[in-house]
Amino acid sequence: MKKSVFPTCGVCSQAIVIELTDDDVVSKVEFIGGCQGNTQGVAALAAGMPADEVIARLSGIDCGRKGTSCPDQLARALRKMIEK
Repeated sequence: MKKSVFPTCGVCSQAIVIELTDDDVVSKVEFIGGCQGNTQGVAALAAGMPADEVIARLSGIDCGRKGTSCPDQLARALRKMIEK
């Protein structure tokens, strides 16, 4: 099991706590701060999915022309996690 905390950039949430299984399946996601309903929904949908599938689905999602979003930040964090 791998667990990491990633600080976010450019979004309302401050950080994302991610747990991955040894075969890179998302076990748990917890957003610290942000829009509670949206971040809980994204976290619930990502649980049980392979990290590369979550990355493919969430990369590039924009929130209010910020150039990123909480889902995009999750994708970026997962990409860093599986590259290690």
